[in-house]
Amino acid sequence: MPRPDAEILRLIEIMARLRDPAGGCPWDRVQSFATIAPYTIEEAYEVADAAERRDLPALADELGDLLFQVVYHARLAEEEGAFAFGDVAASIADKMVRRHPHVFGSEDRDAAAHSEAWEAGKAAERALRREHGVLAGVPRALPALTRAEKLTRRAARVGFDWPDAEQVIAKLEEEIAELRAELPGADPARLEDELGDMMFVLANLARKLSLDPEACLRRANAKFERRFGAVEQALAARGETPAEAGLEAMEAAWQAVKAQER
Repeated sequence: MPRPDAEILRLIEIMARLRDPAGGCPWDRVQSFATIAPYTIEEAYEVADAAERRDLPALADELGDLLFQVVYHARLAEEEGAFAFGDVAASIADKMVRRHPHVFGSEDRDAAAHSEAWEAGKAAERALRREHGVLAGVPRALPALTRAEKLTRRAARVGFDWPDAEQVIAKLEEEIAELRAELPGADPARLEDELGDMMFVLANLARKLSLDPEACLRRANAKFERRFGAVEQALAARGETPAEAGLEAMEAAWQAVKAQER
């Protein structure tokens, strides 16, 4: 197997060559933190997709793409004299040792005590970064559903939470009623506000049920794709496209597909 240290150094050198002002890649030379960040997020999602599908060859490839993004950001910072890849690696290594004294030190903790210590350590790090408040430090660039779940989890730590999922469902029903009340007026701003409240409560409900809201939605997306694809195939067997078949025929095919999956 290739030596990881040698390959990481090779990757860092490739990145430096791509950014070289004289002979580098014209596209890579003009990139910045802001223009590269969307690609970093995209690569992280592709890693998650390959992991969820347990496609290990694809996962190795996607992890490489994500590592390249880390090297890219580190190179941009190095050019500004801020930090380099070695600082990034050292920072995370130091952090993991600091947050796991039960592994790298003499402390002996159970899972619950470790979780409390982990959160205390993160709070201390946020304080050093002058991020104050219960909700401080929840990244704004997270997917909205994920960020909603994390915000409510933070609030729950200080007791700002519903006792159980049933009460969250009651709140969801209240939000649905409020959205329904706005439908006759159809004010986009009001509808956006009420729909946002409804989705926020849904993220809260997922947390109370120990579910990942993003994973729930990804599964629902995959289910819709699978079922609609089956609807298209059923209609094609009759010589029809969805547009030609119409809603009634598509709904009948949809129900048939659902019945086959039960």
